[in-house]
Amino acid sequence: MTATEQHPRHRLDDVFTNPVRFSIVAALDRAGTLSFKEVRDAVEITDSALSKQASALEAAGYLAIGKSFAGKMPRTSLTLTRAGRAAWRAHLDALRAIAGDA
Repeated sequence: MTATEQHPRHRLDDVFTNPVRFSIVAALDRAGTLSFKEVRDAVEITDSALSKQASALEAAGYLAIGKSFAGKMPRTSLTLTRAGRAAWRAHLDALRAIAGDA
């Protein structure tokens, strides 16, 4: 790294430094769209915690929250946005740069 280059940690996205948000986005990156229940179970958190973290990801523009009904039962789905997927990839690239060839 030269003196004019910044350390890769400066490219980390603060939104993803929260381990729960990191886990949510990792699950969605692998699957595309998941139901609220599927994400909750995959990340092993409460409904309340998922709701809070999903709202934070949505506010950042990284997550789309879909609402629908199956009969009278409400269904919530979570999907990474294009911006969310790009930010996730950049964050992972920065982590890889920090880790080097580990």
